[in-house]
Amino acid sequence: MTTTDPSPPPPENRTLDAPGATIAYDVHRDLADATPDRPVLVVVGSPMGAQGFTTLAGLLSDRPVVTYDPRGVGRSPQSHGPAETSPDDHADDIRRVIEALDSGPVDLFATSGGAVNGLALVTAHPELVRTLVAHEPPLAAYLPDRDTVLAANRDLAETYQRSGSGPAMATFIRLVMAEGPLPDDYLDQPAPDPAMFGLPTEDDGARDDALLWKNNRTCVPYVPDLDAIRAASTRTVVAAGEESARQLAARSAAGLAEALGVQLTMFPSDHAGFAGGEYGQRGKPEEFAARLREVLDA
Repeated sequence: MTTTDPSPPPPENRTLDAPGATIAYDVHRDLADATPDRPVLVVVGSPMGAQGFTTLAGLLSDRPVVTYDPRGVGRSPQSHGPAETSPDDHADDIRRVIEALDSGPVDLFATSGGAVNGLALVTAHPELVRTLVAHEPPLAAYLPDRDTVLAANRDLAETYQRSGSGPAMATFIRLVMAEGPLPDDYLDQPAPDPAMFGLPTEDDGARDDALLWKNNRTCVPYVPDLDAIRAASTRTVVAAGEESARQLAARSAAGLAEALGVQLTMFPSDHAGFAGGEYGQRGKPEEFAARLREVLDA
């Protein structure tokens, strides 16, 4: 089966107004081609924007695909500055995008912080989503080391406010790449050197990073309404990467699946398994797209 269009047309770029922000989104292929069995697929991340899903959108040529830039990222500027944004805020933006499509219920592939936002959307508006694939949502609530993870997440935000993006990003990388539960003395360990990761050591003075400030302090501590998700008309699939299974986000996915009483669905590669070189990340996008198609068609 051919998985990519020979020469796919460029996506249609659209925008919509939301309180405090303008939301940019892209429509790949004709919305009129959606069918009840293969509805529009909306792909979301957080803070990753549409650019991070270019390869995946190209591989899913059997249906219309919509990608977007979350508020405060890329082409979706906020008018109210560097205020924090909650999963419920992001879910409301995704709702606006889906309603603007006017194509009926969609399938939703949501990854990382986007998966947290997708869970919030299904809680509030299950009628908008046929199937949610929640890929590696970083939710501390379902981890045995939740208290340490939450403390480490607070330390990440404090590091950013105190020292800037380089030290904070090094702190973030160490946290999300840690294998297995964090030890109780995790925060007693020496801070990682940004230079080890090729990151700047000088503080540029900015304090409005979407990952390190606007979203992180509200995303990781978020506790979904499991009763509402279980009762929803939406089929919720919780997914994790085969190669990242012992890292924080995949461990969170496993804990969430257990709490929901559903089987954890494994995907090829790791947390960025869909990536084909975007932002220097490369997973197994062809295998990932095939697995996603299989899950959506089940």
